[in-house]
Amino acid sequence: MESDNERLQRVESALGYSFANQELLEEALTHRTYVNEAGGGRDNQRLEFFGDAVLDFLLSEMLLVQFPGSREGELTRIRASLVEEVSLARLAVTLDLGAALRLGRGEEKGGGREKRSLLADAYEALLAAVYLDGGIEAVRQVVRQQFGELLLGGDGLAGRDFKTALQERARLERGVLPRYQLKLVSGPDHDRRFTVELFLGDQLMGEGEGRSKKEAEQAAAKVAWQRLEGTP
Repeated sequence: MESDNERLQRVESALGYSFANQELLEEALTHRTYVNEAGGGRDNQRLEFFGDAVLDFLLSEMLLVQFPGSREGELTRIRASLVEEVSLARLAVTLDLGAALRLGRGEEKGGGREKRSLLADAYEALLAAVYLDGGIEAVRQVVRQQFGELLLGGDGLAGRDFKTALQERARLERGVLPRYQLKLVSGPDHDRRFTVELFLGDQLMGEGEGRSKKEAEQAAAKVAWQRLEGTP
């Protein structure tokens, strides 16, 4: 069975960064349920809060360089597509963060290691930990490495306004407009999660999740667009 140190070393290897202060790495990968059961310690919520700001700053910097002729609205859409929960969770999977998370027993049994929200939160917390451990240049290198391909539009979809594109396509091809329906609101007040379903007529075409209704609708529209395109 793999030890805690081995799991942390595997994360460092995948990340391409070695921590001088291992406690920061442990904190970034500690869920609040673990702390509650242990009766003390630090969970990763504060680091997640800071990591969100660090990531927004560094991606904004990269976007200004990558797209010098773009306007604010377009840059905002691109950044939003890069930091949506699904994207961050996918990056977390490439680092195998799920296996390294410290979870409470209930969260463990509930499949917490595969939950997108937990993975995305841990990823943001990890970036904050890198910043606090090695400074802005260290985390800048990590973000460039992690987001470089996405930023270049490797999948051809980065930054696209799927709600607008899908509305026009549905009108022309099917004679209907997309209908968004709120399915679920979950999470505590400071970390709300919205799940939205998208219908074309009576057909369910996609489901999206986000930290706001707007983000969830954009995610659902992306799923529906890809379904119309016949792509996974």
